[in-house]
Amino acid sequence: MSNEYEREPVPPEAQLGFGSFIGQYAGEHTAGTELMIGPLFVAAGVSAVDLLGGLLVGNLLAVLSWTFLTAPIATRARLTLYYQLERICGRRLVTLYNLANGLMFCLLAGSMITVSATALGVWFGFAMPQLNDVYPTGLGWMVAVIAMGAMVTVVAAYGYEFVARVANIGVPWMLLVFVAFGLIGLQQLGVTSFAEFWAKASSVIWTGGDPLPGQIKFTFWHITFFAWFCNMAMHIGMADLSVLRFARKSWYGISTASGMFLGHYLAWITASILYVVQLKADPGNTAVLPGPLAYNACGIAGVICVIVAGWTTANPTIYRAGLAFQAIMPRVSRYRVTMVTGAITTIVGAFPAVAMQLLDFVALYGMLLMPMGAVVFVDFWLSDRFGFQPNYAEQSGSQFNWAAGLTWLVTLAGCVLLVLRGGVQLYFVSLPGWFLAAILYVTLSRLLQRPVAARLSPGVQPL
Repeated sequence: MSNEYEREPVPPEAQLGFGSFIGQYAGEHTAGTELMIGPLFVAAGVSAVDLLGGLLVGNLLAVLSWTFLTAPIATRARLTLYYQLERICGRRLVTLYNLANGLMFCLLAGSMITVSATALGVWFGFAMPQLNDVYPTGLGWMVAVIAMGAMVTVVAAYGYEFVARVANIGVPWMLLVFVAFGLIGLQQLGVTSFAEFWAKASSVIWTGGDPLPGQIKFTFWHITFFAWFCNMAMHIGMADLSVLRFARKSWYGISTASGMFLGHYLAWITASILYVVQLKADPGNTAVLPGPLAYNACGIAGVICVIVAGWTTANPTIYRAGLAFQAIMPRVSRYRVTMVTGAITTIVGAFPAVAMQLLDFVALYGMLLMPMGAVVFVDFWLSDRFGFQPNYAEQSGSQFNWAAGLTWLVTLAGCVLLVLRGGVQLYFVSLPGWFLAAILYVTLSRLLQRPVAARLSPGVQPL
């Protein structure tokens, strides 16, 4: 079992090259869940111009967020998010955060296991969930979820280096299959040239018409903010400090482009096309099931791709969840914690409600964890400028940094009020929420901190 350096900086000999992150991010973001998100864009009635333009801008903003917000802190401190927050927030507050973060990661990874299980349904013919299903659909479904969950958990338990190695093996082939999805889907829609593609794109695939019943109408801004913030917990929320701490250079953050453009941009477009093919063949079949969608396009290769895509995405997600829970119980090995985390995630995967409401879930997830990302950013870069103590809990011996705790609580309350009383949709509240959190943390830190004698934990060097 490799040393994951959960409570110390990653040393030079354990740092990884650029290629490790290219493969990991491409694998994580070329996922079976993309075969759910793309169809949901179609269901939301988005137009072709809004979709293609919004994806371009939103994914670029996501790459820039990883590169200029997350990676510089990760490669200077080289600590997991959870240990860094413990130094800032104190043991009691970070325990609450780690519990919330770990549970959110379990829900997210569970949706990926749900997706992979739909591929097994193509082979074995058991009943699969529909768009509005919440509970498991039968014994066959449960067995499929358990099989997928066991594979994912074992890989995640062996550590980040093994996670990256698995991604590098599967990604090149997987990307080719996603390209094939799009080309075959276009052929089934009668597209044989780029000119025909644009005509079909605007009149058949992304028509800009009314959304399907129960769906919100999407515009350019919905697509842009969704593409930017669907991984907000990882970049602006700073969860990927735990991944990018292994990077030799901070500019390796640009490796996330492999996931945002080869993954999200390409995969969401091809998934939309496959869903439109399904609707054309059977207008009453609005079910979003990645396994059957992939099988109808590429047969067995498509089914295998869905399994591998869900696997390579759930691996690092469970790895992150394991780190969050292990930070709560530092005396328990990360391997054991990750195995238990995988079991919880597998149970979640049996219930399809999260996967079927994925657009709303990832927006809610990013909003929940965003305030602590602002706390880390401000504490790392702005504490000296604004005259308050960085790593306050560590320096003072405090178990609960009230400035950080109140920042988290008040920011979330403000975001909820914007949604419930201000009429702002969930996709748009996190950006003003981040600035609110940053201002609150500076203000509250200056008001609530007491002078402390500087002292450093063993093994942690001053920055």
